Amino acid sequence: MNKLQAIKYNSFLSDISKIELPKKFTFPFYYEPHDLATLACEELQHHITNQSEWDHNFGLPENDLTLQDGVAIGKMFGALVVQTPSGDIGYLAAFSGKLADSNHHKMFVPPVYDMLKEGDFFLKGGVEIIAINKEVEKLENETNYQQLLKNYKDCSREAADDLASKKKALRENKKKRKVIREKGRTELSELDFIDLQEELKDESLKYQYFFRKDEKLWNEKLAAAKEDLSPLLNRINELKEERKEKSNHLQNRLFSEYKFLNKKGETQSLMNIFNETVLKKPPAGAGECAAPKLLQYAFLNNLKPIALAEFWWGESPPAEVKKHLQFYPACKGKCEPILHHMLSEIELDENLLLVNLGKEKEIEILHEDEDLVVINKPAELLSVPGKSIIDSVYTRMQAKYPNATGPLIVHRLDMSTSGIMVIPLNKRTYGFLQKQFINRLINKKYVALLEGIVPSDKGIINLPLRGDLDDRPKQLVCFEHGKASETKFKVIERLHNKTRINFYPLTGRTHQLRVHASHFKGLNTPIVGDDLYGTRSSRLHLHAESIEFVHPTTLEKMKIKCKEEF
Repeated sequence: MNKLQAIKYNSFLSDISKIELPKKFTFPFYYEPHDLATLACEELQHHITNQSEWDHNFGLPENDLTLQDGVAIGKMFGALVVQTPSGDIGYLAAFSGKLADSNHHKMFVPPVYDMLKEGDFFLKGGVEIIAINKEVEKLENETNYQQLLKNYKDCSREAADDLASKKKALRENKKKRKVIREKGRTELSELDFIDLQEELKDESLKYQYFFRKDEKLWNEKLAAAKEDLSPLLNRINELKEERKEKSNHLQNRLFSEYKFLNKKGETQSLMNIFNETVLKKPPAGAGECAAPKLLQYAFLNNLKPIALAEFWWGESPPAEVKKHLQFYPACKGKCEPILHHMLSEIELDENLLLVNLGKEKEIEILHEDEDLVVINKPAELLSVPGKSIIDSVYTRMQAKYPNATGPLIVHRLDMSTSGIMVIPLNKRTYGFLQKQFINRLINKKYVALLEGIVPSDKGIINLPLRGDLDDRPKQLVCFEHGKASETKFKVIERLHNKTRINFYPLTGRTHQLRVHASHFKGLNTPIVGDDLYGTRSSRLHLHAESIEFVHPTTLEKMKIKCKEEF
């Protein structure tokens, strides 16, 4: 390696002679960090804390890192353990996106493509887009435009209100004529009734004539208001369309400039990589994550990838569940297609997401009758078949009750969650139970063990959730597009820096309890063993402990309990 490359290669400061190398490379989407990767991350964290080269506001307390003014932004960092051609073991370091408004820092590998370098087409294109933004903003803020826009909106609103009122009057008059017509049919002579019908018809035509006349007048007023507004509005729309075209062209060119290597030296651009996906186009920020940067630098410099780990540094982001110093897998939406190419020809650890960990676990029957079965689902067994794993509560119930009719599954538990599920054995029971779930008439209680102390004895968590499009199946807290998600909680005990707690979900969103426990706006205390929003362990310590519902045949209220095993 030359001198410049050597700067990016970091020798371990600690003695690693007794640490055995992994036999396979880290499966990046679900892993426990290898000891070497953990050590590399610890040394990297020490560097971040003590360096004086740059300042970045991570939102951490001042005694951890000097804060800058501006918005606090936490960041993913990564360490890639590598082996040199001579057999030395060291590591590379990277950050996602940019750090302290720069792509280049002494200890970290460079980006796959540097869009911030002086004279780059992306910066030039960005300047052009900024100029268009300023022109649009100037036009939209002009007093004349604002007044013309207000006139048009006011006219539109007045027209809609007036015509709606007149339409209502037309309907009411039509009803009155109908009443008069029916009364005349029974009370008037045939000739008088014919005269009445002619009068009512003339009245109807008169009302319709005046309505059409008013409608025409309003349309003329709207056309005049729009004609006054159109020149400015058309110019603004032309600029916005020009901005959109430039932005798309700039983004597509940028995606073409990102070219990723693999072990065999094969190169693929972002555009080519994502052309093979359902999206057909890379999401924003693709290629800027730590893992692709690290692997690219390793392949460019003939370094053999040994192990990978990525961690979050800084305050939690508003939507995702990310906690300071916590390890996280690579994101699937942005990184999976890229890493699929980059890691081809490299032997990876087993993908535990494809392993049926519930295969040997038995389903316990808690209650059984002609209409339904209540079971205790073991942790790690799917409720319904997945893409890769078919074994599930559904398939086992289908095999056990071959004469059952209907969908069988009326509600679900996460694969990692254990506890009570109610299985309807016929369509009538399914429909009866489904209505109770929809109308929130079924009471469920969960017990969980949390990794930390919850200060409040009880309360309600109200955080709307939606799926993370870049990292399924994870969920995000989203107040704009999320679905309402509400959970009551009550602390049972606090012991050994852990909290045993009851959850009472008032809604049934995916991962609701896990996110409400982990998110900093919720309890900020992950469930023990939560491999998505906390730290992986032997199992997720979340159990559906009891359920209350009305039986479809006896109409009696049933309450069934099942104690947790943790």
